[in-house]
Amino acid sequence: MDSDKVVRAMARWWQTVSQEDTDVTSHNPMLYDPLQDGIVKTSKTRQYLAALVVCLGAVAAGTALAWTSPVLPQLSYSNTTTANATHSLVNATTVSNATHTWVSSLLAIGAFLGALPTGYIADAIGRRYTALAMDVPFILAWLSISFANSAGWLYFGRFLIGISTGSFCVVAPMYISEIAETSIRGSLGTLFQLLLTMGILFVYIVGSLVSWTTLSMLCLLVPILLFFGMLMLPETPVYLLKKGRRADAALSLKWLWGRYCDSRSAIQVIQNDLDQTSADASFLDLFSNRGARNGLVISMLLMFFQQFSGINAVIFYTESIFESAGSSLSASISSIIVGIVQVIMTLTSSLLIERAGRKILLLFSSTVMTICLAILGAYFDMKESGKEVSHIGWLPLLCMVLFIITFSVGYGPIPWLMMGELFMPDVRATAVALTVMVNWLCVFVVTKCFGFMITDWGSDMTFWFFAGCMALATIYVALALVETKGKTSSEIQTWLSGR
Repeated sequence: MDSDKVVRAMARWWQTVSQEDTDVTSHNPMLYDPLQDGIVKTSKTRQYLAALVVCLGAVAAGTALAWTSPVLPQLSYSNTTTANATHSLVNATTVSNATHTWVSSLLAIGAFLGALPTGYIADAIGRRYTALAMDVPFILAWLSISFANSAGWLYFGRFLIGISTGSFCVVAPMYISEIAETSIRGSLGTLFQLLLTMGILFVYIVGSLVSWTTLSMLCLLVPILLFFGMLMLPETPVYLLKKGRRADAALSLKWLWGRYCDSRSAIQVIQNDLDQTSADASFLDLFSNRGARNGLVISMLLMFFQQFSGINAVIFYTESIFESAGSSLSASISSIIVGIVQVIMTLTSSLLIERAGRKILLLFSSTVMTICLAILGAYFDMKESGKEVSHIGWLPLLCMVLFIITFSVGYGPIPWLMMGELFMPDVRATAVALTVMVNWLCVFVVTKCFGFMITDWGSDMTFWFFAGCMALATIYVALALVETKGKTSSEIQTWLSGR
């Protein structure tokens, strides 16, 4: 028995040393892989924990996106009372419609400008330090908004918060895709959209109860928690391997996947993927490499279809649709109901994604949304032409609920998930940044053009336009996409490269 213990101890010592003989950290006992003991297994707990922590950035982004919904009406009150006499000097009577427009749109402008440099920063200093750095504007923004004494400070805060929102749309999916096992990559990938909807719901609920400055101070707590949470997380193994820090990458995997995981095999798989690519890929490699180029086109089109699904148009009409159905619910209650539906169905998507797959959920989502939008267009056509529609007031309400449900299980979370799946490590940062920029450009275009579309086209044509976009999305996904569920990075690249 003693001789067996000696043999096992020597094997453990040799395996630890042989992992990285030239690195002083390689003798860390945490690097031991218990292969010969037959107890190799992975733990998913810390992978979920790490994903939840980095996705606090999504919660912060959700609070920023939804903030205008309860706040702008408060800023429009035509009285001499300040929105919060204790903390704010912004008199409600001084806030014009032009101010509303800028307060709403500056976030999208900031997000667009914040996305691209985030990719380069993430490649330079790492995903973890980038998340920490980009969290600082979140904190400064909420402080600026909370203590604003002029419209200028509101503008400054909304622009800063946009920069951080755009940055986390890049770095959070990237971080998650680089720490997740293949078996749970889909579930973890949907967490970004799930926590985004939770941030939106938080603002809808709390914003209906408190003043806007109190709401802003409560929103400040999220990026503070994010900052301290990121301090305890490791850098991603992929980034560490890109920098030649093999032992640190193994330690990161041990922290994320559990002490008893086979880190050597996992590290070798990542290294093989890195060996197939150029360590210092240029911007042009995104377009010269067929796999990277196809991945970029798919990611951008999915983001385009996400925004041109008309999700913002449907949410904009939430109150009027509830009224058409004969509901006496207030705008705030209607928004809360929509928010709850989004959270529940995005959570459902995270449970289905590794069973049903990406492609089938996208097809289901776009098909049902096409039908719902077409019916909404027909309803508003009848209503605006003077026909009696009170007897079918329940129909647009049903369409709206079905639309939000199917958006939340498909085009809400999946484009963010697939954005992290489709690129090799050498071009991922830049590709993800460009994709996020396209997303925010579409947000800006749809938001700015929506009023023009309603005025010049009418509600019916506007909804039919979005229905046409979703019909195109259905055809595109059916013909151009393959299922990526359970596929490794190499297998996905083989498909994208046409090999």
